[in-house]
Amino acid sequence: MDQQLINLVNKLQDVFASIGVSNNIDLPQITVIGSQSSGKSSVLENIVGRDFLPRGTGIVTRRPLVLQLINRPATSKPNGNAEKPEEAMSKVQLNENNPDEWGEFLHLPGQKFHDFHAIRDEIVRDTEKMTGKNAGISPNPINLRIFSPNVLTLTLVDLPGLTKVPVGDQPRDIEKQIRDMLLRFISKPNAIILAVTAANTDLANSDGLKMAREVDPEGTRTIGVLTKVDLMDQGTDVVDILAGRVIPLRLGYVPVVNRGQRDIDQSKSISSALENERKFFENHPSYAGKAQYCGTPWLARKLNIVSHA
Repeated sequence: MDQQLINLVNKLQDVFASIGVSNNIDLPQITVIGSQSSGKSSVLENIVGRDFLPRGTGIVTRRPLVLQLINRPATSKPNGNAEKPEEAMSKVQLNENNPDEWGEFLHLPGQKFHDFHAIRDEIVRDTEKMTGKNAGISPNPINLRIFSPNVLTLTLVDLPGLTKVPVGDQPRDIEKQIRDMLLRFISKPNAIILAVTAANTDLANSDGLKMAREVDPEGTRTIGVLTKVDLMDQGTDVVDILAGRVIPLRLGYVPVVNRGQRDIDQSKSISSALENERKFFENHPSYAGKAQYCGTPWLARKLNIVSHA
């Protein structure tokens, strides 16, 4: 899919969303699924290079978030040479007033958010406007565009994390509600499924992969993302999974290392996290020989390649 077609798809998604027609249109998009504890939000924030998603316990993503990442060149660079987006990812500048990076919501036309914490607040505000402050969910999407020289042009749909047992004020049928919503998105033949799974758990029990196999039994349009690779027991790795010897996927798997909760609580920057991720794979005996195919920059590039195919 070339750049002009991607731009057209983005515009169509905005138009359909604005008139209340979204889930029934089969447009090419990457749908992100996984359990609540899989590290889904951290994967998306690392791809963007910014903290912008709501965090907390229980269901945090309660509406589909249609995230359109749009690469745009930096306005100025001292040596006059523009960096490739995947190279810039490891040098993310966390200046909240960076004129080269901003977000725009479809429901707030003309308003630019250069402060990414304000983007998070607006996601929470608009979610609660639709669902209330309880733990209910809504199929009505939030459409967010992020313009940055540090991203590759992609459209991702972040969906609520899979859960099994309702807690607190969650509806008793919350598991069915979430499953039904996810199936509406991932059942579309043009949807690429990004199934996020923690590597320190049994892959056969992955909620995301199990749901993906319901609609994509041959694994032809599913990409596996393995998080928490750094938390695996000593002496274990995901080499067999990457080689397709466990649950094969035609589009393969990408292992990543995200910030842990302690890192987030201590405000560890994403740029530092990406650098630590790079060092982890380059120095790990199981991954050193294939480090270029591991980590967030490769994941973003792979998604960009798949979405252009």
